[in-house]
Amino acid sequence: MEAAGDEERPLLHHLSPELHQDGDSRYTNDGTVDVNGQPAVKASTGNWRACFFLLGVQFSECLAFFAISKNLVTYLTSVLHESNIDAARNVSTWFGTTFFTPLIGAFLADTYWGRYKTLVVFLSVYIVGMLVLTVSTTLPWMMQSSNHGEIHRITVYVGLYLTALGNGGIKPCTSPFGADQFDITDTTERVKKGSFFNWFYFLNTIGSLLSTTVIIWVQDNVGWGIGFAIPMILTSLSFMVFIASRRMYRYKSKGESPMTTASQVVVAAARNRHLKLPEDCTTLHYPPSSPSEATFSVQHTTQFRFLDKAAIVSPSTQEKKGVATSPWRLCTLSHVEEVKMLLRLCPAWASLLVFFMITAQMSSTVIEQGMAMDNCVGSFAVPPASLASFNVVTTLVLIPIYDVVLVPLARRATGEDRGLTQPQRLGVGLTLSTLAMAYLALLERNRLAKAAIGEAVSIMWQAPAYAVMGVSEVFTVIGMIELFYDRAPDNMRSLCTAFGQLAIAAGSYLNSAALGVVASATMWIPEDLDNGHLDYFFWTIAVLSALNLLQFVLYSMMYNDNVACRQRHRY
Repeated sequence: MEAAGDEERPLLHHLSPELHQDGDSRYTNDGTVDVNGQPAVKASTGNWRACFFLLGVQFSECLAFFAISKNLVTYLTSVLHESNIDAARNVSTWFGTTFFTPLIGAFLADTYWGRYKTLVVFLSVYIVGMLVLTVSTTLPWMMQSSNHGEIHRITVYVGLYLTALGNGGIKPCTSPFGADQFDITDTTERVKKGSFFNWFYFLNTIGSLLSTTVIIWVQDNVGWGIGFAIPMILTSLSFMVFIASRRMYRYKSKGESPMTTASQVVVAAARNRHLKLPEDCTTLHYPPSSPSEATFSVQHTTQFRFLDKAAIVSPSTQEKKGVATSPWRLCTLSHVEEVKMLLRLCPAWASLLVFFMITAQMSSTVIEQGMAMDNCVGSFAVPPASLASFNVVTTLVLIPIYDVVLVPLARRATGEDRGLTQPQRLGVGLTLSTLAMAYLALLERNRLAKAAIGEAVSIMWQAPAYAVMGVSEVFTVIGMIELFYDRAPDNMRSLCTAFGQLAIAAGSYLNSAALGVVASATMWIPEDLDNGHLDYFFWTIAVLSALNLLQFVLYSMMYNDNVACRQRHRY
Protein backbone atom coordinates (compact mmCIF):
# COMPACT_ATOMS: atom_id res chain seq x y z
CA MET A 1 0.00 0.00 0.00
CA GLU A 2 2.92 2.32 0.63
CA ALA A 3 3.99 2.06 -2.96
CA ALA A 4 0.51 3.01 -4.09
CA GLY A 5 0.67 6.03 -1.86
CA ASP A 6 3.63 7.23 -3.93
CA GLU A 7 1.37 7.95 -6.89
CA GLU A 8 2.37 11.60 -6.56
CA ARG A 9 5.91 10.98 -7.86
CA PRO A 10 6.50 12.35 -11.36
CA LEU A 11 6.10 9.73 -14.03
CA LEU A 12 9.19 10.81 -15.95
CA HIS A 13 11.32 9.82 -13.00
CA HIS A 14 10.35 6.19 -13.49
CA LEU A 15 10.04 5.81 -17.22
CA SER A 16 13.03 4.80 -19.23
CA PRO A 17 14.16 7.01 -22.14
CA GLU A 18 13.67 4.10 -24.51
CA LEU A 19 10.00 3.89 -23.61
CA HIS A 20 9.44 7.56 -24.36
CA GLN A 21 11.34 7.40 -27.63
CA ASP A 22 9.76 4.23 -28.92
CA GLY A 23 6.22 4.83 -27.58
CA ASP A 24 5.84 1.20 -26.47
CA SER A 25 2.15 0.32 -26.94
CA ARG A 26 2.30 -2.09 -24.00
CA TYR A 27 2.24 0.86 -21.61
CA THR A 28 -0.15 3.73 -21.04
CA ASN A 29 0.77 7.16 -22.41
CA ASP A 30 -1.29 9.37 -20.10
CA GLY A 31 1.06 9.65 -17.15
CA THR A 32 -0.10 6.68 -15.08
CA VAL A 33 2.00 4.17 -13.14
CA ASP A 34 1.31 0.86 -11.41
CA VAL A 35 1.34 0.09 -7.69
CA ASN A 36 5.17 -0.04 -7.70
CA GLY A 37 5.55 3.33 -9.42
CA GLN A 38 6.56 1.72 -12.73
CA PRO A 39 4.96 2.38 -16.14
CA ALA A 40 1.42 0.98 -16.14
CA VAL A 41 1.02 -2.06 -18.39
CA LYS A 42 -2.23 -1.89 -20.34
CA ALA A 43 -2.83 -5.63 -20.32
CA SER A 44 -2.72 -6.02 -16.53
CA THR A 45 -3.80 -2.66 -15.05
CA GLY A 46 -6.71 -0.27 -15.28
CA ASN A 47 -9.62 -0.52 -17.68
CA TRP A 48 -12.90 -2.15 -16.62
CA ARG A 49 -11.10 -4.87 -14.65
CA ALA A 50 -10.14 -2.20 -12.11
CA CYS A 51 -13.35 -0.17 -12.28
CA PHE A 52 -15.57 -3.05 -11.17
CA PHE A 53 -14.08 -2.89 -7.67
CA LEU A 54 -14.31 0.89 -7.56
CA LEU A 55 -17.94 0.82 -8.68
CA GLY A 56 -18.62 -1.70 -5.91
CA VAL A 57 -17.28 0.81 -3.37
CA GLN A 58 -19.35 3.60 -4.88
CA PHE A 59 -22.57 1.55 -4.88
CA SER A 60 -22.22 0.37 -1.27
CA GLU A 61 -21.25 3.85 -0.04
CA CYS A 62 -24.20 5.39 -1.88
CA LEU A 63 -26.52 2.77 -0.36
CA ALA A 64 -25.18 3.61 3.11
CA PHE A 65 -25.39 7.37 2.61
CA PHE A 66 -29.02 7.36 1.51
CA ALA A 67 -29.93 4.78 4.14
CA ILE A 68 -28.88 7.43 6.68
CA SER A 69 -29.94 10.67 5.02
CA LYS A 70 -33.38 9.75 3.68
CA ASN A 71 -34.74 8.47 7.00
CA LEU A 72 -32.61 10.38 9.49
CA VAL A 73 -35.36 12.77 10.54
CA THR A 74 -37.55 9.77 11.41
CA TYR A 75 -34.77 8.28 13.54
CA LEU A 76 -34.15 11.54 15.39
CA THR A 77 -37.84 12.10 16.19
CA SER A 78 -38.91 8.51 16.94
CA VAL A 79 -35.77 7.09 18.60
CA LEU A 80 -33.93 10.12 20.05
CA HIS A 81 -37.27 11.90 20.68
CA GLU A 82 -36.10 15.22 19.25
CA SER A 83 -38.67 17.87 18.41
CA ASN A 84 -39.71 18.34 14.80
CA ILE A 85 -37.85 21.63 14.52
CA ASP A 86 -34.67 20.32 16.16
CA ALA A 87 -34.66 17.16 14.07
CA ALA A 88 -35.10 19.13 10.83
CA ARG A 89 -32.28 21.51 11.82
CA ASN A 90 -29.92 18.69 12.79
CA VAL A 91 -30.57 16.82 9.54
CA SER A 92 -29.82 19.97 7.51
CA THR A 93 -26.64 20.66 9.48
CA TRP A 94 -25.37 17.10 9.08
CA PHE A 95 -26.26 17.08 5.38
CA GLY A 96 -24.44 20.37 4.87
CA THR A 97 -21.34 19.06 6.64
CA THR A 98 -21.38 15.99 4.41
CA PHE A 99 -21.07 18.22 1.34
CA PHE A 100 -18.60 20.62 2.94
CA THR A 101 -15.95 18.02 3.80
CA PRO A 102 -15.21 17.21 0.11
CA LEU A 103 -13.17 20.43 0.06
CA ILE A 104 -10.89 18.82 2.67
CA GLY A 105 -10.66 15.56 0.75
CA ALA A 106 -10.00 17.30 -2.57
CA PHE A 107 -7.21 19.37 -1.02
CA LEU A 108 -5.51 16.34 0.56
CA ALA A 109 -5.81 14.30 -2.64
CA ASP A 110 -4.46 17.05 -4.89
CA THR A 111 -1.72 18.28 -2.57
CA TYR A 112 -0.47 15.40 -0.43
CA TRP A 113 -1.93 11.91 -0.68
CA GLY A 114 -3.28 11.31 -4.16
CA ARG A 115 -6.69 9.78 -4.87
CA TYR A 116 -6.05 6.16 -3.88
CA LYS A 117 -4.63 6.89 -0.45
CA THR A 118 -7.32 9.50 0.20
CA LEU A 119 -10.00 6.93 -0.64
CA VAL A 120 -8.43 4.33 1.67
CA VAL A 121 -8.16 6.73 4.63
CA PHE A 122 -11.60 8.28 4.31
CA LEU A 123 -13.36 4.99 3.55
CA SER A 124 -11.89 3.67 6.81
CA VAL A 125 -13.32 6.67 8.67
CA TYR A 126 -16.67 6.17 6.94
CA ILE A 127 -16.89 2.51 7.95
CA VAL A 128 -16.00 3.35 11.57
CA GLY A 129 -18.81 5.93 11.53
CA MET A 130 -21.27 3.35 10.19
CA LEU A 131 -20.12 0.88 12.86
CA VAL A 132 -20.63 3.44 15.65
CA LEU A 133 -24.07 4.31 14.27
CA THR A 134 -25.04 0.63 14.07
CA VAL A 135 -23.84 -0.12 17.61
CA SER A 136 -25.65 2.96 18.94
CA THR A 137 -28.99 1.36 18.04
CA THR A 138 -28.42 -1.23 20.82
CA LEU A 139 -27.64 1.35 23.51
CA PRO A 140 -31.25 2.12 24.51
CA TRP A 141 -31.76 -1.62 25.28
CA MET A 142 -28.50 -1.75 27.22
CA MET A 143 -29.44 1.28 29.32
CA GLN A 144 -33.12 0.67 30.06
CA SER A 145 -32.50 0.86 33.79
CA SER A 146 -30.27 3.94 33.69
CA ASN A 147 -30.68 7.57 32.84
CA HIS A 148 -28.01 7.72 30.15
CA GLY A 149 -30.03 8.87 27.17
CA GLU A 150 -27.55 11.66 26.50
CA ILE A 151 -24.76 9.10 26.02
CA HIS A 152 -26.87 7.40 23.37
CA ARG A 153 -27.49 10.73 21.63
CA ILE A 154 -23.78 11.63 21.67
CA THR A 155 -22.88 8.21 20.25
CA VAL A 156 -25.36 8.65 17.41
CA TYR A 157 -23.97 12.05 16.46
CA VAL A 158 -20.38 10.81 16.67
CA GLY A 159 -21.30 8.11 14.15
CA LEU A 160 -23.14 10.59 11.93
CA TYR A 161 -20.30 13.10 11.74
CA LEU A 162 -17.68 10.39 11.21
CA THR A 163 -19.65 9.35 8.11
CA ALA A 164 -19.83 13.03 7.08
CA LEU A 165 -16.05 13.28 7.39
CA GLY A 166 -15.58 10.00 5.51
CA ASN A 167 -17.69 11.31 2.65
CA GLY A 168 -15.21 14.16 2.31
CA GLY A 169 -12.61 11.91 0.72
CA ILE A 170 -14.99 9.65 -1.18
CA LYS A 171 -17.10 12.14 -3.14
CA PRO A 172 -14.26 14.10 -4.81
CA CYS A 173 -12.03 11.07 -5.50
CA THR A 174 -14.16 8.11 -6.59
CA SER A 175 -15.15 9.21 -10.09
CA PRO A 176 -11.76 10.83 -10.93
CA PHE A 177 -9.90 7.71 -9.76
CA GLY A 178 -12.20 5.61 -11.94
CA ALA A 179 -11.50 7.89 -14.91
CA ASP A 180 -7.76 7.45 -14.25
CA GLN A 181 -8.13 3.77 -15.16
CA PHE A 182 -8.63 4.64 -18.83
CA ASP A 183 -5.87 5.94 -21.07
CA ILE A 184 -7.24 9.02 -22.84
CA THR A 185 -4.56 8.66 -25.54
CA ASP A 186 -6.07 5.29 -26.50
CA THR A 187 -9.18 5.64 -28.69
CA THR A 188 -10.79 2.44 -27.41
CA GLU A 189 -10.20 3.23 -23.75
CA ARG A 190 -11.41 6.79 -24.22
CA VAL A 191 -14.82 5.46 -25.31
CA LYS A 192 -14.91 3.12 -22.31
CA LYS A 193 -14.19 6.07 -20.04
CA GLY A 194 -17.45 7.71 -21.14
CA SER A 195 -19.26 4.45 -20.41
CA PHE A 196 -17.74 4.42 -16.92
CA PHE A 197 -19.38 7.76 -16.05
CA ASN A 198 -22.75 6.44 -17.26
CA TRP A 199 -22.51 3.37 -15.04
CA PHE A 200 -21.19 5.47 -12.17
CA TYR A 201 -24.28 7.69 -12.23
CA PHE A 202 -26.55 4.68 -12.81
CA LEU A 203 -25.24 2.90 -9.69
CA ASN A 204 -25.67 6.12 -7.68
CA THR A 205 -29.31 6.19 -8.68
CA ILE A 206 -29.85 2.47 -8.03
CA GLY A 207 -28.25 2.83 -4.60
CA SER A 208 -30.59 5.71 -3.83
CA LEU A 209 -33.61 3.74 -5.06
CA LEU A 210 -32.79 0.66 -2.96
CA SER A 211 -32.19 2.82 0.11
CA THR A 212 -35.48 4.70 -0.21
CA THR A 213 -37.44 1.47 -0.65
CA VAL A 214 -35.85 -1.69 0.79
CA ILE A 215 -33.48 -0.28 3.44
CA ILE A 216 -35.95 2.29 4.78
CA TRP A 217 -38.67 -0.39 4.97
CA VAL A 218 -36.28 -2.59 6.98
CA GLN A 219 -35.49 0.32 9.33
CA ASP A 220 -39.16 1.09 9.97
CA ASN A 221 -40.49 -2.47 10.16
CA VAL A 222 -37.62 -4.79 11.17
CA GLY A 223 -35.20 -2.65 13.14
CA TRP A 224 -32.79 0.26 12.91
CA GLY A 225 -29.85 -1.95 13.82
CA ILE A 226 -30.37 -4.22 10.81
CA GLY A 227 -31.18 -1.23 8.62
CA PHE A 228 -27.79 0.33 9.40
CA ALA A 229 -25.87 -2.97 9.56
CA ILE A 230 -26.71 -4.08 5.99
CA PRO A 231 -25.05 -1.09 4.21
CA MET A 232 -22.20 -1.12 6.76
CA ILE A 233 -21.38 -4.76 5.99
CA LEU A 234 -21.62 -4.19 2.22
CA THR A 235 -19.34 -1.13 2.46
CA SER A 236 -16.81 -3.05 4.56
CA LEU A 237 -16.72 -5.97 2.11
CA SER A 238 -16.34 -3.73 -0.94
CA PHE A 239 -13.60 -1.79 0.86
CA MET A 240 -11.59 -4.95 1.54
CA VAL A 241 -11.95 -6.04 -2.10
CA PHE A 242 -10.92 -2.54 -3.22
CA ILE A 243 -7.67 -2.72 -1.21
CA ALA A 244 -6.95 -6.31 -2.23
CA SER A 245 -7.15 -5.26 -5.90
CA ARG A 246 -4.68 -2.38 -5.64
CA ARG A 247 -2.22 -4.03 -8.06
CA MET A 248 -4.80 -3.69 -10.82
CA TYR A 249 -5.08 0.11 -10.54
CA ARG A 250 -3.34 2.87 -12.42
CA TYR A 251 -2.10 5.85 -10.42
CA LYS A 252 -1.56 9.39 -11.66
CA SER A 253 1.09 11.77 -10.42
CA LYS A 254 -0.12 14.90 -8.66
CA GLY A 255 -0.12 18.25 -10.36
CA GLU A 256 -0.08 21.72 -8.87
CA SER A 257 -2.78 22.12 -6.21
CA PRO A 258 -5.44 24.54 -7.55
CA MET A 259 -6.45 25.51 -4.01
CA THR A 260 -2.87 26.50 -3.26
CA THR A 261 -2.63 28.48 -6.51
CA ALA A 262 -5.85 30.39 -5.77
CA SER A 263 -4.66 31.15 -2.24
CA GLN A 264 -1.33 32.43 -3.57
CA VAL A 265 -3.09 34.89 -5.89
CA VAL A 266 -5.21 36.32 -3.07
CA VAL A 267 -2.25 36.58 -0.68
CA ALA A 268 0.05 38.12 -3.33
CA ALA A 269 -2.59 40.67 -4.33
CA ALA A 270 -3.03 41.66 -0.68
CA ARG A 271 0.73 41.94 -0.12
CA ASN A 272 1.11 44.08 -3.27
CA ARG A 273 -1.93 46.27 -2.54
CA HIS A 274 0.21 49.42 -2.29
CA LEU A 275 1.71 48.94 -5.77
CA LYS A 276 0.23 50.84 -8.70
CA LEU A 277 -1.27 48.86 -11.54
CA PRO A 278 0.50 49.46 -14.87
CA GLU A 279 -1.45 50.75 -17.86
CA ASP A 280 0.13 48.12 -20.09
CA CYS A 281 -0.88 44.60 -19.01
CA THR A 282 2.06 43.12 -20.95
CA THR A 283 4.35 44.30 -18.16
CA LEU A 284 2.62 41.94 -15.75
CA HIS A 285 4.27 38.63 -14.90
CA TYR A 286 3.90 35.96 -17.56
CA PRO A 287 5.35 32.47 -17.15
CA PRO A 288 8.46 31.78 -19.23
CA SER A 289 7.69 30.13 -22.52
CA SER A 290 8.76 26.54 -22.96
CA PRO A 291 9.12 25.20 -26.48
CA SER A 292 8.90 21.59 -25.23
CA GLU A 293 5.54 22.06 -23.49
CA ALA A 294 2.11 23.10 -24.73
CA THR A 295 1.41 25.90 -22.32
CA PHE A 296 -1.87 27.77 -22.40
CA SER A 297 -3.09 30.83 -20.58
CA VAL A 298 -6.34 32.62 -20.00
CA GLN A 299 -6.63 35.94 -21.84
CA HIS A 300 -6.27 39.03 -19.66
CA THR A 301 -9.51 40.75 -18.61
CA THR A 302 -10.16 44.07 -16.87
CA GLN A 303 -12.72 42.72 -14.41
CA PHE A 304 -11.56 42.33 -10.77
CA ARG A 305 -8.43 44.32 -11.61
CA PHE A 306 -7.32 44.44 -7.97
CA LEU A 307 -6.20 40.80 -8.39
CA ASP A 308 -3.80 41.92 -11.15
CA LYS A 309 -1.59 43.29 -8.38
CA ALA A 310 -0.56 39.70 -7.65
CA ALA A 311 1.23 39.72 -11.04
CA ILE A 312 2.99 43.09 -10.72
CA VAL A 313 6.76 42.76 -11.12
CA SER A 314 8.09 45.19 -8.52
CA PRO A 315 11.48 46.96 -8.87
CA SER A 316 12.92 44.82 -6.07
CA THR A 317 11.90 41.69 -7.96
CA GLN A 318 13.46 42.93 -11.21
CA GLU A 319 16.78 43.50 -9.44
CA LYS A 320 16.92 39.84 -8.35
CA LYS A 321 17.50 38.37 -11.77
CA GLY A 322 17.93 34.62 -11.78
CA VAL A 323 16.45 34.32 -8.30
CA ALA A 324 13.07 32.63 -8.05
CA THR A 325 10.43 34.84 -6.44
CA SER A 326 8.00 33.30 -3.96
CA PRO A 327 4.61 32.59 -5.57
CA TRP A 328 3.08 34.07 -2.40
CA ARG A 329 4.59 37.40 -3.53
CA LEU A 330 4.43 37.19 -7.33
CA CYS A 331 1.97 35.10 -9.39
CA THR A 332 1.66 34.54 -13.11
CA LEU A 333 -1.08 36.42 -14.94
CA SER A 334 -2.63 33.12 -16.02
CA HIS A 335 -3.15 32.13 -12.39
CA VAL A 336 -4.69 35.53 -11.69
CA GLU A 337 -7.16 35.12 -14.53
CA GLU A 338 -8.08 31.64 -13.30
CA VAL A 339 -9.08 33.09 -9.94
CA LYS A 340 -11.13 35.74 -11.75
CA MET A 341 -12.99 32.95 -13.53
CA LEU A 342 -13.84 31.44 -10.16
CA LEU A 343 -15.19 34.80 -8.98
CA ARG A 344 -17.41 35.08 -12.06
CA LEU A 345 -19.08 31.82 -11.05
CA CYS A 346 -20.04 33.21 -7.65
CA PRO A 347 -23.38 34.83 -8.66
CA ALA A 348 -24.58 31.55 -10.23
CA TRP A 349 -23.32 29.68 -7.17
CA ALA A 350 -25.28 32.00 -4.88
CA SER A 351 -28.44 31.34 -6.93
CA LEU A 352 -28.14 27.65 -6.13
CA LEU A 353 -28.26 28.14 -2.35
CA VAL A 354 -32.04 28.56 -2.19
CA PHE A 355 -32.51 25.59 -4.53
CA PHE A 356 -30.52 23.31 -2.23
CA MET A 357 -32.39 24.82 0.71
CA ILE A 358 -35.51 23.41 -0.97
CA THR A 359 -33.97 19.98 -1.61
CA ALA A 360 -33.09 19.90 2.11
CA GLN A 361 -36.83 20.08 2.87
CA MET A 362 -37.35 16.78 1.07
CA SER A 363 -35.27 15.02 3.73
CA SER A 364 -36.64 16.92 6.73
CA THR A 365 -39.87 18.92 6.91
CA VAL A 366 -41.56 17.10 4.02
CA ILE A 367 -40.98 13.76 5.75
CA GLU A 368 -42.36 15.24 8.98
CA GLN A 369 -45.40 16.31 6.98
CA GLY A 370 -45.72 12.75 5.68
CA MET A 371 -45.58 11.40 9.25
CA ALA A 372 -48.73 13.45 10.00
CA MET A 373 -50.60 11.99 6.99
CA ASP A 374 -52.34 8.68 6.32
CA ASN A 375 -49.56 6.37 5.10
CA CYS A 376 -51.75 3.33 4.39
CA VAL A 377 -52.07 2.34 0.76
CA GLY A 378 -54.45 -0.59 0.83
CA SER A 379 -53.06 -3.00 3.42
CA PHE A 380 -49.49 -1.70 3.06
CA ALA A 381 -48.01 1.00 5.31
CA VAL A 382 -45.71 3.27 3.30
CA PRO A 383 -42.74 4.67 5.27
CA PRO A 384 -42.81 8.49 4.79
CA ALA A 385 -39.16 8.56 3.66
CA SER A 386 -39.91 5.99 0.93
CA LEU A 387 -41.88 8.59 -1.03
CA ALA A 388 -38.46 9.86 -2.14
CA SER A 389 -38.43 6.91 -4.54
CA PHE A 390 -40.73 8.98 -6.80
CA ASN A 391 -37.90 11.49 -7.03
CA VAL A 392 -35.39 8.79 -7.98
CA VAL A 393 -37.65 7.03 -10.51
CA THR A 394 -38.50 10.36 -12.16
CA THR A 395 -34.79 11.08 -12.53
CA LEU A 396 -34.13 7.63 -14.04
CA VAL A 397 -36.94 8.04 -16.57
CA LEU A 398 -36.36 11.68 -17.48
CA ILE A 399 -32.62 11.58 -18.23
CA PRO A 400 -32.92 9.34 -21.35
CA ILE A 401 -36.07 11.21 -22.43
CA TYR A 402 -34.25 14.51 -22.06
CA ASP A 403 -31.30 13.25 -24.12
CA VAL A 404 -33.26 11.54 -26.88
CA VAL A 405 -36.39 13.70 -27.18
CA LEU A 406 -36.18 17.06 -25.43
CA VAL A 407 -32.68 18.08 -26.53
CA PRO A 408 -33.34 17.61 -30.29
CA LEU A 409 -36.64 19.51 -30.01
CA ALA A 410 -35.08 22.33 -28.01
CA ARG A 411 -32.12 22.45 -30.41
CA ARG A 412 -34.47 23.22 -33.29
CA ALA A 413 -36.06 26.06 -31.32
CA THR A 414 -32.94 27.62 -29.78
CA GLY A 415 -30.14 26.65 -32.17
CA GLU A 416 -28.04 25.55 -29.18
CA ASP A 417 -26.09 22.30 -29.48
CA ARG A 418 -27.25 21.26 -26.01
CA GLY A 419 -30.84 22.32 -26.65
CA LEU A 420 -30.84 24.78 -23.76
CA THR A 421 -28.06 27.06 -22.61
CA GLN A 422 -26.73 26.48 -19.12
CA PRO A 423 -28.58 29.53 -17.68
CA GLN A 424 -31.80 28.37 -19.37
CA ARG A 425 -31.41 24.89 -17.94
CA LEU A 426 -30.77 26.24 -14.45
CA GLY A 427 -33.73 28.62 -14.82
CA VAL A 428 -36.11 25.75 -15.63
CA GLY A 429 -34.91 23.82 -12.59
CA LEU A 430 -35.27 26.82 -10.27
CA THR A 431 -38.79 27.48 -11.59
CA LEU A 432 -39.90 23.87 -10.98
CA SER A 433 -38.50 23.86 -7.44
CA THR A 434 -40.53 27.01 -6.68
CA LEU A 435 -43.69 25.31 -7.96
CA ALA A 436 -42.95 22.22 -5.86
CA MET A 437 -42.78 24.30 -2.67
CA ALA A 438 -45.99 26.12 -3.56
CA TYR A 439 -47.69 22.74 -4.10
CA LEU A 440 -46.48 21.47 -0.71
CA ALA A 441 -47.78 24.65 0.95
CA LEU A 442 -51.23 24.11 -0.62
CA LEU A 443 -51.14 20.45 0.36
CA GLU A 444 -50.34 21.33 3.99
CA ARG A 445 -53.18 23.87 4.08
CA ASN A 446 -55.56 21.20 2.83
CA ARG A 447 -54.19 18.69 5.36
CA LEU A 448 -54.76 21.12 8.23
CA ALA A 449 -58.32 21.78 7.05
CA LYS A 450 -59.05 18.04 6.94
CA ALA A 451 -57.39 17.47 10.33
CA ALA A 452 -59.69 20.11 11.87
CA ILE A 453 -62.72 17.94 11.03
CA GLY A 454 -61.02 14.68 11.99
CA GLU A 455 -60.09 13.46 8.50
CA ALA A 456 -56.69 12.40 7.19
CA VAL A 457 -55.05 13.11 3.85
CA SER A 458 -53.28 10.29 2.01
CA ILE A 459 -49.49 10.49 1.97
CA MET A 460 -49.58 9.72 -1.75
CA TRP A 461 -50.49 13.37 -2.37
CA GLN A 462 -46.82 14.09 -1.68
CA ALA A 463 -45.77 12.02 -4.70
CA PRO A 464 -46.27 14.86 -7.26
CA ALA A 465 -43.97 17.14 -5.24
CA TYR A 466 -41.23 14.50 -5.18
CA ALA A 467 -41.68 13.89 -8.91
CA VAL A 468 -41.48 17.62 -9.75
CA MET A 469 -38.35 17.93 -7.61
CA GLY A 470 -36.88 14.97 -9.53
CA VAL A 471 -37.42 16.86 -12.80
CA SER A 472 -36.04 20.02 -11.20
CA GLU A 473 -32.87 18.22 -10.10
CA VAL A 474 -32.28 16.85 -13.60
CA PHE A 475 -32.23 20.40 -14.96
CA THR A 476 -30.51 22.16 -12.07
CA VAL A 477 -27.96 19.67 -10.71
CA ILE A 478 -26.72 18.43 -14.09
CA GLY A 479 -26.80 22.02 -15.35
CA MET A 480 -24.69 23.03 -12.36
CA ILE A 481 -22.14 20.30 -13.10
CA GLU A 482 -21.87 21.45 -16.73
CA LEU A 483 -21.61 25.12 -15.74
CA PHE A 484 -18.85 24.59 -13.18
CA TYR A 485 -16.97 22.36 -15.62
CA ASP A 486 -17.24 24.45 -18.78
CA ARG A 487 -16.55 27.84 -17.22
CA ALA A 488 -13.73 26.69 -14.97
CA PRO A 489 -10.01 26.83 -15.76
CA ASP A 490 -8.64 23.53 -17.04
CA ASN A 491 -6.54 22.87 -13.94
CA MET A 492 -9.29 23.96 -11.53
CA ARG A 493 -12.14 21.75 -12.66
CA SER A 494 -11.82 19.44 -9.66
CA LEU A 495 -11.85 22.45 -7.36
CA CYS A 496 -14.90 23.86 -9.12
CA THR A 497 -16.67 20.51 -8.75
CA ALA A 498 -16.05 20.69 -5.01
CA PHE A 499 -17.15 24.34 -5.14
CA GLY A 500 -20.46 23.19 -6.63
CA GLN A 501 -20.88 20.63 -3.83
CA LEU A 502 -20.20 23.42 -1.37
CA ALA A 503 -23.43 25.02 -2.64
CA ILE A 504 -25.29 21.94 -1.36
CA ALA A 505 -23.60 22.37 2.03
CA ALA A 506 -24.35 26.09 2.17
CA GLY A 507 -27.99 25.50 1.20
CA SER A 508 -28.36 22.96 4.00
CA TYR A 509 -26.76 25.32 6.52
CA LEU A 510 -29.06 28.10 5.31
CA ASN A 511 -32.06 25.84 5.86
CA SER A 512 -30.84 25.01 9.37
CA ALA A 513 -30.54 28.73 10.13
CA ALA A 514 -34.02 29.43 8.73
CA LEU A 515 -35.50 26.68 10.91
CA GLY A 516 -33.74 28.22 13.91
CA VAL A 517 -35.38 31.58 13.19
CA VAL A 518 -38.77 29.91 12.78
CA ALA A 519 -38.33 28.05 16.07
CA SER A 520 -37.48 31.20 18.01
CA ALA A 521 -39.95 33.62 16.38
CA THR A 522 -43.01 31.50 15.51
CA MET A 523 -44.96 28.35 16.37
CA TRP A 524 -45.23 27.18 12.79
CA ILE A 525 -43.59 23.78 13.35
CA PRO A 526 -44.67 22.41 16.76
CA GLU A 527 -44.55 18.81 17.99
CA ASP A 528 -48.08 18.25 16.72
CA LEU A 529 -48.19 19.67 13.20
CA ASP A 530 -51.98 19.83 13.42
CA ASN A 531 -51.52 22.74 15.85
CA GLY A 532 -48.98 24.57 13.70
CA HIS A 533 -48.63 26.16 10.29
CA LEU A 534 -46.01 24.27 8.30
CA ASP A 535 -47.75 25.70 5.24
CA TYR A 536 -46.55 29.19 6.24
CA PHE A 537 -42.97 27.93 6.29
CA PHE A 538 -43.40 26.33 2.86
CA TRP A 539 -44.90 29.57 1.49
CA THR A 540 -41.95 31.51 2.87
CA ILE A 541 -39.51 29.21 1.10
CA ALA A 542 -41.56 29.42 -2.12
CA VAL A 543 -41.51 33.24 -2.07
CA LEU A 544 -37.78 33.24 -1.33
CA SER A 545 -37.28 30.86 -4.25
CA ALA A 546 -39.31 33.11 -6.57
CA LEU A 547 -37.17 36.11 -5.61
CA ASN A 548 -34.05 34.03 -6.13
CA LEU A 549 -35.31 33.04 -9.59
CA LEU A 550 -35.86 36.71 -10.44
CA GLN A 551 -32.32 37.71 -9.47
CA PHE A 552 -30.94 34.75 -11.42
CA VAL A 553 -32.80 35.84 -14.55
CA LEU A 554 -31.48 39.39 -14.15
CA TYR A 555 -27.95 38.08 -13.60
CA SER A 556 -28.19 35.87 -16.70
CA MET A 557 -29.32 38.81 -18.82
CA MET A 558 -26.50 41.03 -17.56
CA TYR A 559 -23.83 38.35 -17.76
CA ASN A 560 -21.27 39.08 -20.45
CA ASP A 561 -20.19 35.82 -22.03
CA ASN A 562 -17.46 37.63 -23.94
CA VAL A 563 -15.77 38.40 -20.63
CA ALA A 564 -16.35 35.03 -19.00
CA CYS A 565 -15.60 32.69 -21.88
CA ARG A 566 -12.33 30.81 -21.67
CA GLN A 567 -10.29 32.10 -24.60
CA ARG A 568 -6.89 30.43 -24.82
CA HIS A 569 -3.69 31.35 -26.64
CA ARG A 570 -0.27 29.80 -26.90
CA TYR A 571 2.71 31.59 -25.51
